[in-house]
Amino acid sequence: MEAKTPKESLTVLTDLVLPGETNYLDNLFGGELLARMDRACSIAARRHSRKIVVTASVNHVAFSKAVPVGSVVTVEAKVSRAFKSSMEIYVDVWVEDRKSMSRTKVNEGIYTFVAVDQDGKPVEVPQIKPESKLEITRFNGALRRKQLSLVLAGKLLPNEATELKALFN
Repeated sequence: MEAKTPKESLTVLTDLVLPGETNYLDNLFGGELLARMDRACSIAARRHSRKIVVTASVNHVAFSKAVPVGSVVTVEAKVSRAFKSSMEIYVDVWVEDRKSMSRTKVNEGIYTFVAVDQDGKPVEVPQIKPESKLEITRFNGALRRKQLSLVLAGKLLPNEATELKALFN
């Protein structure tokens, strides 16, 4: 399989925050934002793998700022690294200022998706060839994040997590 660039998986979803999607403070429910992020990541993973994909984990989410009712929210997702059948997808969330139209980053997350066949069995996916400085940073960090997840799940011994060990040597 030929390696692909992260740009080939780029997914951008833009939507309006409606009153029925907000909490008592008139800010977007966190769960509603997580669902939007999951959909964007799913599309990015599908574009990259050209396979059926399933969410394996939500590895990290950071809610930096509240998203008020009436906001225009843009969710941008890209595959940051592909492993054998799994893909790490990095997602950034932006809100537009109503007057200046400038964008502010309000959230980010890291999801893992697995490509599967019709029977739900994992299938191989193309690798990623990062190009920009940010893509390279996210690509390199993905292996450390994967190793940490495997160590915490008891699926990898700490002394076998070579990328993690390198951080401390």
